[in-house]
Amino acid sequence: MQSEAPSVERGRVRRLLSEYGPIALAAGVAVAAVVGIALVFLGDEQLARQWLDRYGLVALFAILILEGAMLLYFAPSEALVPAGIALLSNSTADTALIILAAVAGATVGQFALFTVAKRYGRSYLLDRSWFRVSASSLDRFEGWFDRWGRIVVPVSNALLFTRGMLTVPAGLAEMSDREFVALSAVGSLLFQTWIALTWIYLGEYVTALL
Repeated sequence: MQSEAPSVERGRVRRLLSEYGPIALAAGVAVAAVVGIALVFLGDEQLARQWLDRYGLVALFAILILEGAMLLYFAPSEALVPAGIALLSNSTADTALIILAAVAGATVGQFALFTVAKRYGRSYLLDRSWFRVSASSLDRFEGWFDRWGRIVVPVSNALLFTRGMLTVPAGLAEMSDREFVALSAVGSLLFQTWIALTWIYLGEYVTALL
């Protein structure tokens, strides 16, 4: 009887997570959406830099969650890691931590959006005002996923202009959670690493040109 007790308890926990987990996740995304909407009207790239300067890696992690969930519209995501390096990095170890914080934040945000897509479907997202991808664009990204398969998740995450765009098609295709998180993180790691290296080695030349 004693050996059955932990199994019963685990079963209860699984049922609770199954029943209330998506609701809690949706509530979290809703809160993030409110924050994102507020930042659209109140924030700009300078505000993001002020946050990075004041709160460091915590701010970078939080901002990248919004970016991963496609709620970041007030500052270009490509500028966040370079700004973090400029403000926070004094060594290679600091730069590595900045990259890892950015990857972790983006992955958390993308997983939240992936889970909402997987749980509630295409129509639900297209009806949400905070989801700023048109039906025609979503059709195109779904076509990419159907044609090339799971590899497009990390590939799209590693490129400019397509970051996060395969998150919803992956959710609609009901990819496993673990596989999505792994592929999303790999793509984000590649992206943030090449962005950081570009800034480190070419940033001063770009700044001089501007």
